[in-house]
Amino acid sequence: MRAVSRPATGPDDGARPRIGLSTSSVYPESTAHAFGYAAALGYEAVEVMVGIDSLSQQSGAVRQLADYHGLPVSAVHAPCLLFTQAVWGVEPWGKLERSAAMAQEVGAAVVVVHPPFRWQREYARDFVNGIAALEESTGIAFAVENMYPWRASRRRLAMYLPGWDPSGESYANTTIDLSHAAIAHDDPVAMAQRLGPRLRHVHLTDGTGSGRDEHLVPGRGTTGAREFLEHLAATGFGGEVVLEINTRRCSTREEREADLAESLAFAREHLARSVHDPAGAARSDPSA
Repeated sequence: MRAVSRPATGPDDGARPRIGLSTSSVYPESTAHAFGYAAALGYEAVEVMVGIDSLSQQSGAVRQLADYHGLPVSAVHAPCLLFTQAVWGVEPWGKLERSAAMAQEVGAAVVVVHPPFRWQREYARDFVNGIAALEESTGIAFAVENMYPWRASRRRLAMYLPGWDPSGESYANTTIDLSHAAIAHDDPVAMAQRLGPRLRHVHLTDGTGSGRDEHLVPGRGTTGAREFLEHLAATGFGGEVVLEINTRRCSTREEREADLAESLAFAREHLARSVHDPAGAARSDPSA
């Protein structure tokens, strides 16, 4: 792997949240490739999705990649997806403990976690209190992510416990994912307002509300990604903004790199706009 010099950051960078790249954004390429893309394009951090890529499961390997590319790890995403149910065993609390241990070892302050599936009833029974206890014992913020109801024909099925909307629970730290908000037909600005200072982390992406978890390049969907970023800037959001897009349909490295570069440019433009553009700030102010 070749070290890549990072492009200089722009004049607005000190006035906005740090922008990172999720390693899931380059799937099926590896965690190592994700660090390489992030460094070459000028991302400022990386979120590691713990998954089937063996490198993503090894704290030492992740730390070496971060050091080599000069990029901090902003968060660890716990292996709680359907296709990562067997990663780090099948006991869900054990997975979260290992995620916290990895976060501590690589210098990340946040673990992103999904709420339990409804069939994980024992895990879900005391999930809210269990997350609070883990935060207390580890010093790591467990940012619970918004999910969405599943659709079967015309029915909407509640597939997560205690629920897909974290604003309805007492979590101290939460994540908003715009693709998930699109599926749920939920306004992400309204969700951010409900969460207030409990919003710790953002997965920037987009969707069309089609019922599929699309994870589009931000600005290509209908979720209101621009308005959401301007709201974050106008309200002084101090957490992490991480691009989590789907580039699996890219047939070449150049296409994938172009999508990642477009996503970063979108985030930079609209996170800085409310700080420097009074009209942008007015659009983002819910009282305007």
